[in-house]
Amino acid sequence: MRRRITVLSFIMAGISMIPAKSEIVTYPAGPGVETIDDFTVEVRQGDDWHPVSVYPVKVDQVIGTGHHVEIASMAYFDFDGTADVRVVSNRERVRESRIRPLSYDITPKVTGDTLLFSLSRPMNLSVEVNGDIFHNLHLFANPIDKNRPTAKEIKRAGKKGSKLIYFAPGRHELPDGVMKVPSGYTVYIDGGARVVGQLRADTVENVRFFGRGEVHPEGRGEGIYVCRSRNIEADGVIVTQIPVGGSDGVSITNVKSISSYGWGDGMNVFASDNVSYDGVFCRNSDDCNTVYATRKGFKGGCRNIKMENSTLWADVAHPIMIGLHGAATEIGPDAPADTIRNLTYRNIDILDHQEKQIDYQGCFTINCADNNVVRDVVFDNIRVEDFRQGQLVNIRIFFNKKYCAAPGTSVSNVLFKDIVYNGKNAEMSIICGYSPERKVTDITFENLVINGERISDDMPGKPKWYKTGDMARIWVGEHVDNVVFK
Repeated sequence: MRRRITVLSFIMAGISMIPAKSEIVTYPAGPGVETIDDFTVEVRQGDDWHPVSVYPVKVDQVIGTGHHVEIASMAYFDFDGTADVRVVSNRERVRESRIRPLSYDITPKVTGDTLLFSLSRPMNLSVEVNGDIFHNLHLFANPIDKNRPTAKEIKRAGKKGSKLIYFAPGRHELPDGVMKVPSGYTVYIDGGARVVGQLRADTVENVRFFGRGEVHPEGRGEGIYVCRSRNIEADGVIVTQIPVGGSDGVSITNVKSISSYGWGDGMNVFASDNVSYDGVFCRNSDDCNTVYATRKGFKGGCRNIKMENSTLWADVAHPIMIGLHGAATEIGPDAPADTIRNLTYRNIDILDHQEKQIDYQGCFTINCADNNVVRDVVFDNIRVEDFRQGQLVNIRIFFNKKYCAAPGTSVSNVLFKDIVYNGKNAEMSIICGYSPERKVTDITFENLVINGERISDDMPGKPKWYKTGDMARIWVGEHVDNVVFK
């Protein structure tokens, strides 16, 4: 049963005192749900501290060329107003600590092995001790859940006339590992619940996946799968993967995707329109977010894809990957072009990127193949921390024979605005076309800042005979027109 703590405070308004209500909601682990004691977590508003359950979560560490599963920690609670958080490191003594994203500027007060800090708004965090990113605490401080059904609705769930599927705190194993959700239904996974298996919206409409608990198979696989459906929402839940294929009108809000196995992409889009992500957290063992055209039996292009106010962490491969797959792989090299257009990524923190293979590097990656056309892409207000290995930008029209049947057709009209990278590990970025007929055109960098230096065509100290890309370690290759740095 969740714990709901209400605190009354008073706000001065003229000469009157108006009571203001603030809340904390914690979710103790239900029966059969495993917890872990690497960290002890508590939260408070006012004077009283309240315990927060801590769960194990599998993450991927690449050692050499192999995947190695590590067990990190995860905790979550809801609040409004402000909250103090106390984290005790039980696994190791605290010599140093940090809380990411760094742009949130949260510096904990450290006393012995205890970290104390305050939150003024909901946010998804990584609490790290002694630089250990594989046994860290993923701390999800959520807003108060406005999608929670009433006690009466929960009591009626599963009965005639109810369109609510409710998973109470505790462990639930789906028969045959999959539940197909009918049109018009809401699935609510309560905090402290773990659903073992896959929830699937398949050829349906008006389906909702809400809650605070976890849903994922025992091994690898998608926790929630949206395919050939319309008007689908997911909010607040924790999954391994949540792909969207052949669908229209999908909204994914405050969902956390954490995977640990090979090819563990977090949030894929295949041949879908009008897909939005807001406030999501992805830590994945492959690409965090991809936008592809024809793929896995879903046919056509993509348009109107938006991600904002989110955090991406790629333990392998790309934080953002666009354009690799299209119709040529399924139909043949002469297949007509699929178009991927109107993509926006705004107000995002990229925490990591770690990839040895040069073909698969790039925090911002548009790898256009399979005759695809990619156009009208915006990256706006994105902060990139010092990732372990890879490139900042990789825009190419290329022919990857391992995955594709033809090179891409074109990439055009891509804007990078207010991009900040602070670090030393970025390898040389690449912008390159394929042939005179298959080109990259109209790439604009507006206020690109690398280690405090703004990169622009008229920047101080740039020799006239240098390409501006040279100042940013961006190689602008053949069959590329109109790359501008403002």
